[in-house]
Amino acid sequence: MMKSCDCANNVLPQTNNKSTASSTTIKIPAVDLGCCILCELCVELAPHAFQINDAGFVEVLILDDYFDEDINEAVKNCPRDCISFE
Repeated sequence: MMKSCDCANNVLPQTNNKSTASSTTIKIPAVDLGCCILCELCVELAPHAFQINDAGFVEVLILDDYFDEDINEAVKNCPRDCISFE
């Protein structure tokens, strides 16, 4: 069944479909190694998601879910804004 526009209010009807959150694409943090200064703040704030690899670069660890307050804090507090979600 197609949703129709309520033209009087210019809004689509609301639904209670809670499965929409699970069907969205998972955003994964990515580190721009070209601007990273290896301050290791991301590793300190979210060690379960970031580490310094054997080559000496920041690496994003493989997780099932990156929706985490510690990861968000690491992204937000990167001093060079080198981490973004893709």
